[in-house]
Formats: sequence, structure tokens, C-alpha cells
Amino acid sequence: MKDLLSLINDGKSINPASRGTQPRNEGLNTARTKERSRTMKRIIFLAVAICLGVMLTAGMQPSTVQAKTKFVTIGTGGITGVYYPTGGAISKIINKKRKEYGIRCTVESTGGSVFNVNAVMSGDLEFGIVQSDRQYQAWNGLAEWKNKGPQKDLRAVFSIHPESVTLVVAEDAGIKTIHDLRGKRVNIGNPGSGQRQNSIDALMSAGIDYKEDIIAENVKAAEAPGLLQDGRIDAFFYTVGHPSGAIKEATAGRRKVRIVPITTIDALLAKFPYYAPATIPVKFYPGAANKEDVSTFGVKATFVTSAKVPDDVVYAITKEVFENFDSFKKLHPAYEVLTKEGMLQGLSAPIHPGAMRYYKEAELMK
Repeated sequence: MKDLLSLINDGKSINPASRGTQPRNEGLNTARTKERSRTMKRIIFLAVAICLGVMLTAGMQPSTVQAKTKFVTIGTGGITGVYYPTGGAISKIINKKRKEYGIRCTVESTGGSVFNVNAVMSGDLEFGIVQSDRQYQAWNGLAEWKNKGPQKDLRAVFSIHPESVTLVVAEDAGIKTIHDLRGKRVNIGNPGSGQRQNSIDALMSAGIDYKEDIIAENVKAAEAPGLLQDGRIDAFFYTVGHPSGAIKEATAGRRKVRIVPITTIDALLAKFPYYAPATIPVKFYPGAANKEDVSTFGVKATFVTSAKVPDDVVYAITKEVFENFDSFKKLHPAYEVLTKEGMLQGLSAPIHPGAMRYYKEAELMK
């Protein structure tokens, strides 16, 4: 570039007009002037071309870097539940190693388990947090997938925290047991959420038909505490890990509430392999009317993906969560009961090869 500027300056210095002298041979000088003009144009064109080339090359660099980065999104649930911070915790761990793995992880708040399974299967999400019962139903083509058939591209990665089917009721509604829900206005969860079927199963275990015996509301779990406090519903179900922001909200308002035990579950546990007894610690909700821990049943939150997601991406995420296990457990109180062995339970779909590679390396599986 410096040489080009020198040529340009040299061209200017030999211009006869710049010296204020008259040429002795006008024809010769005119020809020379035209030749110099053409030379100048070629030099300027070359300089501009080089500058444009440099700028274009510089402009392409971010695209090259971007092409090397693999973007993945984790589908979670409502922001007041445990799914959203769980997705955030996993994302945080992975993004710390962004330069090493070339993976950029983000989190999306969604409608819940059913939505997440369908979005992972369609490729709109790379990963999703899904209740263990919904994983079982999707893999076997049951419930919401009865017409679609088995979701054979669904792959399990690991289990996370236990989730309890939680029944929260207003004290002034006169509800002491699940049987007292008859004739009451009860939120059972929005279509597309994992908890909706849990609510229906809990009601059925008590001999209650949700279409006939209660006034069923179908709103998202995050909206239910406000509806309860406003007197617009008498009770709501929420399948969630504890402590839960939504349950804290419900128990902290002016309207006194309690968490009702669900104990009519023996036939339920015998029929469905993904259900297990659970206990809700009352210490998490000092605003509730309860004095003792609450017996209920529950499922597990599981982390799923698609067979189409590359092995190296699934391997990296699995490895980082397990290699940072102690740090991961501290990210939310619901993880306190986690063990590495327990994170391999409650999985119905085949384990993704990328995850299996790590489990064999870590000798968690043979």
C-alpha cells in the first residue's frame, strides 16, 4: 500500500501543470499526459481492489468462526419450575468449555414435556427435559403419541431430579383429602405438559373422573398460584421438583393453603413402571398450613435428545455434567438427592451413543 501511494505521489510530481511551466512540444506532452492519466487510473483501481479484498477477508472471519460453532438449545418448562433452572445449569457448565468443544448452549422456556419431545423429534430443539413417564409414553407410542406411533428417534441421555405430584388447595375450600376435590374448580395443567396426565392419573386413583366430577381448568402451572390466591380456582396439581418457586408463591399469599397428601396410589404404582412413592419436605414451604412432610407419588425429570444429534455434542454435554457433578448438585436444592448411579435410572428410550461412550469410559456402564 505504501508503494502504491509513492507511485501516486510520483505521478502528481511530474504533472507539468503542477510546475507552472509550458511544454515545448504540446503533442508529445498531451500523449504523455494521457498515458500518465491511464497509469494513475490503473494504480487507483488496483489500490481500491486491494482495500476491498482486505475488507471482505476481514468481514468473512466472523462467519468462519460461526461456522465452527455448534448451537444447541435445551427445551425446559415454565420459568417458575425446576426445568428452567436445570436447563440453565447444564447450559452454564457447557458454555464454560465453549472454546474446547465449540458448542454454544441456550435455554428455551416451553410448554413442558410433550412439547419438548415433539420439538426434539422435529429438530426444533436439540435437547429437552422430559418427565420419565412422558419419555416412556413417547418411546412406546402411548398417550399423546398414540396416533403418531412410537417415537423411535428419541434417545435418553440421563435422569435428573425426582418430581412429586403436588396437590395444593385453599384452606377455605374445605379440601382435606383428594376425594374432597369433587365439585371443585381444579387446575390439572395445560395440554402439552407432562403434569396433565399425572393429574388425571391421581384423580382416577381416587375414583374421580376429571371430565365429570370436577371443574377442570387447563392453564399452565406458573399461572395457577395467582389463580388460587385470587379465588378463581380451589386447587391445582403440579408435578415438580422441590423446592419450587410456584409452590412458594402459592403458600406465601393472603389466602391460606395446604399441600394435600395423595395416598390412593397402590394400583397406580402397580400399573405404571415409571411412578414411585415420593415425599414433599414441608420445610421448604413455611407458609403452608402443613406441619408434617407430605406423602405422594412422582416421576423423574429426564434429559433427552434425538438420534440425529451428533455423538460428539451429546458426549461433551454428558461428560461435563458428570465431571462437574458436585458443582452441579449445588446449583439447585432439588438436586441434593442426586447420585451418578441414580442419574441412569428411569430411562425408557435407548441411551444415545454419545452418552453411552462417556458412561463406558467412566465405568458407569459396561
